[in-house]
Amino acid sequence: MTRTKILITGASAGLGAAMARDFASKGRDVALCARRLPALEALRAELVAAHPGITVAVRALDVDDHPAVPRVFDELRNELGGLDRVIVNAGLGKGAVLGSGRADANIATATTNFVSALAQAEAALEIFRAQNSGHLVLVSSMSAVRGLPGKKAAYSASKAGLAALGEALAIELAKSPIAVTTLLPGFIATDMAAKAGDARMVAPLDKGVAAMVGAIEKEQRRACVPRWPWRLIDVVLPLLPGAVVARIG
Repeated sequence: MTRTKILITGASAGLGAAMARDFASKGRDVALCARRLPALEALRAELVAAHPGITVAVRALDVDDHPAVPRVFDELRNELGGLDRVIVNAGLGKGAVLGSGRADANIATATTNFVSALAQAEAALEIFRAQNSGHLVLVSSMSAVRGLPGKKAAYSASKAGLAALGEALAIELAKSPIAVTTLLPGFIATDMAAKAGDARMVAPLDKGVAAMVGAIEKEQRRACVPRWPWRLIDVVLPLLPGAVVARIG
């Protein structure tokens, strides 16, 4: 099935903006939301200039403003004339060692990456259940595969929660017309990845996003992207001794 009307959150930069460019190049209509409206408007101008036949709708949205999420999703659906795929991409990567006096950073990351993602899934699924079709995509992380220590603890826990939510929804909706995909990206060349990982393991943005879009288009239930080396890491990481994992924090 070709999904032609796609909503992406966190679309003003990074993976969200890159996915918007990829889908627009395929002739899809896109609805884009993020906190920074001027960045979205610039992206809309770029996409419409490059692909005159598509519709690009934009709205400012702070996903931590949970009551605003369904309202903005409804507005974007109305402007596009429907929605058949929602990509829950907005997220935070900041964090600190627990108990070090930076609870604010950890709570913000946990809120945006899980609670606010839940709010987005609620809004998307309300639309999909009403129309009896749709595709929900949750952008988790390879950090969800194993609890990571130190400053990565809250981040990995939040992404693990999101991955568990995706698994639960995929099971629940397996026999329905609603598809659910959970993506677990490894290090892809964005500002967040540049601070998080070994440069030798960071995939170029175009390669990483192509892998993400490929898995989304196939509507895979769970996908580690890019496949290499992350599918191998998906198998190996849960088996590593704690002493080895401790050095990752």
